[in-house]
Amino acid sequence: MQEFLAVANTHWQLLFELTLQHLWISNIAILLAIFIGISIGIFLSIFTPLKGPILVLVKMLYTIPSIAMFGFLLPFFDVGNQTAIIALVIYALLPMIMNTVTGIENIPKHITDCAKAMGSSRRQILFKIELPLALPVILSGIRTMVVMTIALTGIATFIGAGGLGVMIYRGITTNQIYLTLLGSIAVALLAFAVDGFLRLLEWQLTKRRSLLPKKLFISLSLMFVIIITGLISLTQMRASSDVNIATKPMTEQYILGHILKLLIEDNTSLKVKLSQGIGGGTSNIHPAMVDQQFDIYPEYTGTAWNAVLGEKSNYQSVLFDKLKKQYEQSFNLTWKGLYGFNNTYGIAIKKEIADKYQIKTLSDLAIYAPELKFAAEYDFFERPDGYNALKETYGIYFEEMIDMDIGLKYQALNQGKVDVINVFTTDGLLSQSDVVILDDNKQLYPAYEAGNIINQSLLEEHPQIEPVLNKLNGLITDKEMATLNYEVEVLKKSPENVAKEFLQSKGIY
Repeated sequence: MQEFLAVANTHWQLLFELTLQHLWISNIAILLAIFIGISIGIFLSIFTPLKGPILVLVKMLYTIPSIAMFGFLLPFFDVGNQTAIIALVIYALLPMIMNTVTGIENIPKHITDCAKAMGSSRRQILFKIELPLALPVILSGIRTMVVMTIALTGIATFIGAGGLGVMIYRGITTNQIYLTLLGSIAVALLAFAVDGFLRLLEWQLTKRRSLLPKKLFISLSLMFVIIITGLISLTQMRASSDVNIATKPMTEQYILGHILKLLIEDNTSLKVKLSQGIGGGTSNIHPAMVDQQFDIYPEYTGTAWNAVLGEKSNYQSVLFDKLKKQYEQSFNLTWKGLYGFNNTYGIAIKKEIADKYQIKTLSDLAIYAPELKFAAEYDFFERPDGYNALKETYGIYFEEMIDMDIGLKYQALNQGKVDVINVFTTDGLLSQSDVVILDDNKQLYPAYEAGNIINQSLLEEHPQIEPVLNKLNGLITDKEMATLNYEVEVLKKSPENVAKEFLQSKGIY
């Protein structure tokens, strides 16, 4: 408990800002879902022949896993809040439509028949009889939808949206359980508080006896909404920036992102927005860079060569000029500030297994792989230089392969749930785990030298950035990067403080 409170104390400002972002995203989605869902529900209650096909379509959309939905929408919309809101609205429609239709259809027919007999118009029947009588059912649907939407907003960080999911995912990827717990508790409390407010609203609107006069309750509710909206708007204004930096969901990238932010803001008058832990990494960040949604992000030469340019050969340092030229010609992006370290792939196995079978190389591993369980992050199984290349080069086939987040692989290995994992050679947790990195005896993995990709249009608009990025050339060795990762993942320091201390030790901040 003491450690948890310490984390809460050091991250309270971040927690406050992310909570406001979470409210901003979820509230827009909730309001849109209420308006659209009730409108469709009313439409289907009138045009009943269309009810079946439309409800089937909405139910099919509802069954799509949330992360898959975010991924499907990315090619059509921008990375960030816009796509998150669209996905959340799609998920929120089903309970709104269903409860609206159910509420209206369950109104006794003789009531509407009497209204028709008395000369009421269809509009009068809808707004004065059907909707008021269906209100308890509709409000129940709203409550269900709101809690679900607030929870799902936490996953929106996968596509670069804000909210408390940023804290949760950052805690997972940096092995800081209390940070994850803090974000999770905040989401739960937020959902609980909003659900309590809606319960009170339902009581006020549907019960004869109410806690407060309706007009006073409505006035207080509006005042509360105005205050919250003002706070959120203030946060949004503070978030305006001249330079937008993105990072992948890795401890190392969090640190590099803060190094960039600190140096640019210290050496220029530009304001920097840092979007950390974009799910999907290169596959999502690169298109956003081309569309100028982001301006700079740390990348690795081998990844750029194979995953972006689609080259089949292994990248080596002598190809850097060609890599840079193709980026400039094809995407209007360029490379600036090669950090100096090479974070290439490696395959690590539990030491006791390596000792038992005398496994020292990847060729040795191929012999015993059918008896072993392997875990890697999601994109390792898809990228051309990942598992497929490992299989084709060494003929390695594992007993079981498990998709696992970067921040959980070492935990699973240490707990004996898996036997082999893929690693990065600058992983901080390597020094704490009882593993052996196997020799890549056929030289499968190319060079993955870290550097920054930047929009050339940004350099033209703000040329003062280039000398700042040039300060990063050769700044970090492999060993230093592993130490920085260790400080975050094991010593539980924040990536920002680690970045600041490192820059100060180099005398450039």
